[in-house]
Amino acid sequence: MKKLFALFALLGMMYGLVVPAFAEESAAPAGESTTTTVQTSAVATHAAAPTPNKGDTAWMLTATLLVIMMSIPGLALFYGGLVRSKNMLSILMQVFAIFALIIVLWAIYGYSLAFTQGNAFIGGFDRLFLKGIFDPATGSVANAATFSKGVVIPEFAFVAFQATFAAITVALIVGAFAERMKFTAVLLFSALWFTFAYLPIAHMVWFWMGPDAYTTQAAADTATAAAGWLFQKGALDFAGGTVVHINAAVAGLVGAFIVGKRIGYGREPMAPHNMVMTMIGGSLLWVGWFGFNAGSALEASGTLSSTRWMPLPLPH
Repeated sequence: MKKLFALFALLGMMYGLVVPAFAEESAAPAGESTTTTVQTSAVATHAAAPTPNKGDTAWMLTATLLVIMMSIPGLALFYGGLVRSKNMLSILMQVFAIFALIIVLWAIYGYSLAFTQGNAFIGGFDRLFLKGIFDPATGSVANAATFSKGVVIPEFAFVAFQATFAAITVALIVGAFAERMKFTAVLLFSALWFTFAYLPIAHMVWFWMGPDAYTTQAAADTATAAAGWLFQKGALDFAGGTVVHINAAVAGLVGAFIVGKRIGYGREPMAPHNMVMTMIGGSLLWVGWFGFNAGSALEASGTLSSTRWMPLPLPH
């Protein structure tokens, strides 16, 4: 318990260091809220603001649920069945705790650093603690842009969907050093990697001003200049090929190399202890990937039919 309190104290100190390091006030006119990738730009002042479609909102909530299922219990069972029985509980708790930790950090500062305007490499703090999304005076909720002009979804739905992406990305790395790290070390690594690796990559690849900002060539040039660095370079990542899979794979490879082999590797039997659990977990991952990929369309439209299946990650 003392170690856990020490871990949270360390995270608090790190957060205090991260804020001044990344803080960069965006120049917005007085009385005008800062434009983010999830806010819809008005095409004309006299035009009515778009409203979310109930079908799109329902689909995004369903897709969010599917991605949650991929992590807990899907990924936990998949990895848990592949390790020795004595480490089953360890893997289950690592995946579950990582998922919970990242969801909290996402709401505190992760979403803001990934999906608000800052610079080409990291966002700002316009959505710190998710401020500005809900207006208690009017009871209204801000909207998030999709990939179609004039089509929006509730921003809270977008926040929740992207939170599941962040959480499962960090949890994926666990398979690379399964059975070889202490619980507190895994949580500390997860918080550090999420802050200094996942968030910058997510911002550089996924942040843009939304389709409604692209009205004229001049407006398009301005909007592109405000986007993430890799987005400006033409990077296309529909459902996390770069932000999730390549990012987690590189971290897992480096982590496995640094942590080293299991004790007794090559001398003791280390066969998976329960392939039934691995089968169940793998099936949940496979089904959940429909929400992972098709949900990235952000709409219940024909784009859903282009969803693609990804290979499953394996512990190393």
